[in-house]
Amino acid sequence: MDTRTFARLGRSVGVIGLGAWQLGADWGSVSEDDALATLTAAVDAGSTFLDTADVYGDGRSEQLIGRFLRDRAGGADLLVATKMGRRVAQHPSAYVLDNFRSWTDRSRANLGVDRLDLVQLHCPPTEVLHSDAVFDALDTLVEQERVAAYGVSVETVDEALAAVARPGVASIQIILNALRLKPLEKVLPAAAAAGVGVIARVPLASGLLSGRYDEHTTFAADDHRTFNRQGAAFDVGETFSGVDFDTGLAAVRRLAPLVPPRATMAQFALRWILDQPGVTVAIPGARNPQQAVANATAADLPSLDESARQAVTVVYDELIRPQVHHRW
Repeated sequence: MDTRTFARLGRSVGVIGLGAWQLGADWGSVSEDDALATLTAAVDAGSTFLDTADVYGDGRSEQLIGRFLRDRAGGADLLVATKMGRRVAQHPSAYVLDNFRSWTDRSRANLGVDRLDLVQLHCPPTEVLHSDAVFDALDTLVEQERVAAYGVSVETVDEALAAVARPGVASIQIILNALRLKPLEKVLPAAAAAGVGVIARVPLASGLLSGRYDEHTTFAADDHRTFNRQGAAFDVGETFSGVDFDTGLAAVRRLAPLVPPRATMAQFALRWILDQPGVTVAIPGARNPQQAVANATAADLPSLDESARQAVTVVYDELIRPQVHHRW
């Protein structure tokens, strides 16, 4: 698998990583054996970037990755990124050094490591990104070798730009996919100019861009694609990228003819992301080994031609832009 470098970490990773939210919670039940098999399949297929968070299953995702690392003799070739801050009420006053120490201590224990490779603020309140004290505290975590580097996961373009402007930020994580194009305008160029890595999350729009769903598809009660469609639990943009399900289906049907021979819709969608200048790694989730391998294989596809890229933009402009572009 091709690799790209996080300049401020001095680490290179495979361009397709693994998002481990599914392995923790909110996507229906995934057994421990299936989770470990999925991690193994992804890494064996060339994925070297694993993204998790302390809130995924209240630590279950981190703990599963920790067990995987132990079974794999430490996983020295892997870069594990976690996130912190969503296990408490979302108020800027919570983002202080004492809490950062406590949160990262818990994640280090869950993962079984002395130092976290990368810790990210997990979609914090916007005010947090404008606090010098917050970033001074994050710098202290690095100085104390609790973390090797830090980044920020964000909801909006403006939040991403605020994070990129901080000299210690190694990465930003933002929703970027064929149904969420706004980051292409300013965020990716700004991050590239600053040497900040870009982690493209929700790359398949919660599975919409897999092409496997239709109007009759239902999801389990404990799947966020059931309970968060109106943003009842967290930002609605995290579910189907904020796109109305029926509109998303219509968009995918228009994109389907663009899929290259012997490729899947999901692989096409991932290749589109990798073709965007400034993207470091995309982090599709997977619930089983087959999905993990199929996602990783998208890195082997050739770059899409100009007509395909333009077609994605046309579909976005006509169907998706009115719903999401002004919101995030």
